[in-house]
Amino acid sequence: SSDVCSSDLALSVITSRALPDVRDGLKPVQRRILYTMWEQHLTADAKHRKCAKVVGDVMGSYHPHGDSALYETLVRMAQPFSLRYPLIDGSGNFGSLDGDGAAAMRYTECRLARISDEMLSEIEQRTVPFRPNYDGTKFEPVVLPARIPNLLVNGTTGIAVGMATNIPPHNLGEVCTALVKLLDNPDLSSVQLCRYVKGPDFPTGGQVLNSPDELKEIYRTGSGTIRLRATWEEGPSTRSAQTIYVTSIPYAVNKSTLVERIADVVLSRKLPPLVDVKDVSTDDVRIALELKKDADEKMIMAYLFKHTPLQINFAVNLTCLIPVEQNAEVGRPERLDLKQILWHFLHFRLEVVTRRLEHELAALNTRIHILLGFEKVFDALDDIIRIIRASDGKADSAQTIIDRKSTRLNS
Repeated sequence: SSDVCSSDLALSVITSRALPDVRDGLKPVQRRILYTMWEQHLTADAKHRKCAKVVGDVMGSYHPHGDSALYETLVRMAQPFSLRYPLIDGSGNFGSLDGDGAAAMRYTECRLARISDEMLSEIEQRTVPFRPNYDGTKFEPVVLPARIPNLLVNGTTGIAVGMATNIPPHNLGEVCTALVKLLDNPDLSSVQLCRYVKGPDFPTGGQVLNSPDELKEIYRTGSGTIRLRATWEEGPSTRSAQTIYVTSIPYAVNKSTLVERIADVVLSRKLPPLVDVKDVSTDDVRIALELKKDADEKMIMAYLFKHTPLQINFAVNLTCLIPVEQNAEVGRPERLDLKQILWHFLHFRLEVVTRRLEHELAALNTRIHILLGFEKVFDALDDIIRIIRASDGKADSAQTIIDRKSTRLNS
């Protein structure tokens, strides 16, 4: 029985916690947070609301887990250095590149970012399936009717049982161009689509060192390693010293830890031409490295790239949940290539748009039915008024009118 329990847990972690859905690119906890905020009308034009209120509502209605994990997810969706296009607009201290945590949820406030409208705007038009929540008192969406290819655009990281995912963020314009090209020509391969998706687009900047062929291979197989390096520029120099500035750092690297690692190199005298390091960042990253006058900047940077997190390897793993044909509520994990991810998104959007148009058509037919009724009523207005005045109430008058109408039809 313990084996059954552990296999159930493993399956739950894979399908209901750690891996994103290929269609909206979200894990269940992220989807529940965004949907709850949408339900509360916390859109981009609304007033910010306390994060504690949002977390409490998500926990009570859809996600019966710890509040700290929920709040961490909400914070991450609001950090411009974590997501390429943040889905939540935060007000207050939401942490920093230096690894500082966000303020407690009772102090911070949030609302949906403008881009999240594109994730949720069609949800009330019966475009996606809903399922009962954990206690059967409400219904939650199985997937959001995302208008943007969020899986590739914002990327994701997750560790499940026996598998993991690590999808880098990409540029929205490039991914949308690739989607349009794939619509025009469904025979395009992942390698050909790399003409439009040039590579990852990290929110913290940095320089991708991989050759175009290496990137094509990563997108063709769904896995590989991206070498990511900080960018730098020469600064002012004096008679005795010269300065260079690090202007961007690799994705997911803690800036204060990075500065400490460089300071260790300075203090241990492993690199004598490097004299000092200072973090002079404001909103933009700016780390000042002070060198001796005759130092070779390229040699200094080459050493730091090798021995500090100024250069990292980002392991790409394009694993996500794809819908099972028999049951849209269940996803099975699979490693996809670039074309498959785009293909799944396009087919999902076709489904959503079809359902939206069907919903609009049903609403129009209902309205037409009412207008046809009005037309018939106006043709016999004097009779109708007479019947209403002579009746015992609403129900009686309605029944009399219906009986009179059916009698005429039969005759």
